[in-house]
Amino acid sequence: MGYLGRRIGLSQGSGNSTPGSADGAVGGGILDLFAQGYFQREGNIYNAPGVPASGLTATGGVISDYTDLGSGNIYRAHVFTSSGTFDVESIGDLGASVEYLVVAGGGGGGGGYYGGGGGAGGLRTNLSGHPLATGNPSFTVTAGPTSYTVTIGGGGAPGAYGPGSPINSTGNNGAQGVDSYFGPPSAPEGITSKGGGKGMGRSTSSGGETAGYSGGSGGGIGYRGPAVGYGYNPSTPAPVLSAASLPSPYPITQGNPGGAAPPASPLKFGSGGGGAGAVGGDGTVSPNYGGPGGIGVQVYIAGPSTTTGIGETAQWFAGGGAGGANGPIIRTGGVGGGGNAGNSLVAGDDAESGMSGTGGGGGGGTSSPNPGPGAGGAGGGGIVVVRYQIGTVSGTKATGGAISYYGGKTIHTFTGSGTFETTSDIPSAEVVVIGGGGAGGYYRGGGGGAGGVAVATNVPFSSPNPYAVVVGAGAVNRNSSAGVDTTIATGPGHSLTGKGGGSATLPHSSTIAGGSGAGVHGSPSPNTTGGTSNQSTANPGAPFPITPYGNAGGNAPGSSPKYGASGGGGAGNAGDTGDGNGGGDGGIGIRLPSTFRNPASAPGPLGGGLGAPGPGSGDAALFWVAGGGAGGAIFTPVPSVYGGAYPGGSANYAGAGGAGPNSGGGPGPGMNATANTGSGGGGQVSADDGDQTLGGSGGSGIVLIAYPT
Repeated sequence: MGYLGRRIGLSQGSGNSTPGSADGAVGGGILDLFAQGYFQREGNIYNAPGVPASGLTATGGVISDYTDLGSGNIYRAHVFTSSGTFDVESIGDLGASVEYLVVAGGGGGGGGYYGGGGGAGGLRTNLSGHPLATGNPSFTVTAGPTSYTVTIGGGGAPGAYGPGSPINSTGNNGAQGVDSYFGPPSAPEGITSKGGGKGMGRSTSSGGETAGYSGGSGGGIGYRGPAVGYGYNPSTPAPVLSAASLPSPYPITQGNPGGAAPPASPLKFGSGGGGAGAVGGDGTVSPNYGGPGGIGVQVYIAGPSTTTGIGETAQWFAGGGAGGANGPIIRTGGVGGGGNAGNSLVAGDDAESGMSGTGGGGGGGTSSPNPGPGAGGAGGGGIVVVRYQIGTVSGTKATGGAISYYGGKTIHTFTGSGTFETTSDIPSAEVVVIGGGGAGGYYRGGGGGAGGVAVATNVPFSSPNPYAVVVGAGAVNRNSSAGVDTTIATGPGHSLTGKGGGSATLPHSSTIAGGSGAGVHGSPSPNTTGGTSNQSTANPGAPFPITPYGNAGGNAPGSSPKYGASGGGGAGNAGDTGDGNGGGDGGIGIRLPSTFRNPASAPGPLGGGLGAPGPGSGDAALFWVAGGGAGGAIFTPVPSVYGGAYPGGSANYAGAGGAGPNSGGGPGPGMNATANTGSGGGGQVSADDGDQTLGGSGGSGIVLIAYPT
């Protein structure tokens, strides 16, 4: 290269100007503009990349990171379904404003003949662009350490049915939902959402009864009730109700009124509770049906628009409970967690409760002249979600799943099926695939086997291409089939597969193989061998290295009494053998590879986050998956039995299901495994053939993909 311009030091033609090169960095001096432009075009001038902007540093709740595909912004969401604190440690480069969703507990449904549906908990959000953000203030946090209070309102208790013959039976009112709050510990600028109005029970007189109660959304009326309950909504006139205690006018929309009484009859059948998105349905005279619950609203704050599993399907919240009905049609609660009314064709059928974590109202009780009356449903507990921006994706290599960044890697987490779509070539990725867990058995049932785990390295993904991801569901109790396989397409004609876990089968039947095999039931039978693992044969001829994890279920004792079922196999070990005194522990799981152990997504106390708690302490107890379910036993007092704990554990690990109660107090169903761990469900504890409740369901699977950022 020829000489260009002046400079002092090494010749411009000497070496590459990248720091640390063979002959060092460029020499001293200053290049003129022409020379600088020339060398930049040649790629010889080193331009250090800027430090990417980062957001707040905070803790609290279950934390998830995701990318909004429309804007390219990366968000961190803190999801609270129980009270706690949102603790800000520092303010980053992207501002101190946070967005919130605050939903109160739903009202309980009224009991008896034609009970009113519970109103949904009040819903407030300042999410940019959301219709309900109008009037809700912005929220700015201060530099840490600063702690903000999060109070999750509980759902109102259900109304019971009262005494008397079925058709004249009275019913008690449900209870008001409890307020939720996010803000400073003791300051007026916090965000409060009001609890849902309680649904009213059935009254026997012809008039003058208490009107439907007001709340975040109003509760429905009961049979013969005279009026409707009001919700916090500026467009709703103030109710003339001394018991309502609502401000007038309401400055901010939180919900809607409950349904009205039918005007053409003094009977006034039960109406639906209001929801955040619509009023509750009116009770009708002909046919004699209650009203449906008002629908809730969709708030995409805890994940991208494709996310499911937080709140009701696709992030719907605050649906109202349905009013009690008479006849073949069961009135439904509003989308967003509202409970259905009871089934009038089933004697004493109670209404459904509102879904926990949505603020949905409880359903109203119902009856017909022959079956007895049912109780109302409880309101669903509330939720608080806080989110803020932590970065911006530029030059993304792929889309799909929840996207986070850790250890110099971009991580895509699929907790449900979707598409991993590349926009740039990815020469080498690390991929973890876990199948859905198997179910535990009933009648001293064996433990469900964990889903098979496949850990692959150096997986290439070319671009631009869509790669289908199927996340397998866990098997649903009652000894059906194995958990569902989890797969990701990795190229023409090849997919990476985690096999579904084996489920414990009916007594006197063979066990089912799976990613890890199921345990054997504890009743005497000719079968003594646990289910086998088929994970090692799941990916023949793969063009990249794969490490499979899966083990057999435990064996049954070879001689009577065979009351103790064996544990399901886990990814880390086989299930334990049962004996005459008790069931066997489930096989232990494994820790996720270190690539995916981002502290921001660590498991919470209830197994939330990525993976679930495991044995050990500190960091070693985090990010465990694929434990086998515990084996059931006879319900006379026996030693405790645990899922995912073999050998000799003292707790349920990796989200695996434990056996039902075995303290001698009676039969009990097995515990369900935690979602997205691929762990197996626990077996039932039972005494005889009549004690056939359910085994625990398996946990769904997961797909994790990591590549250099």
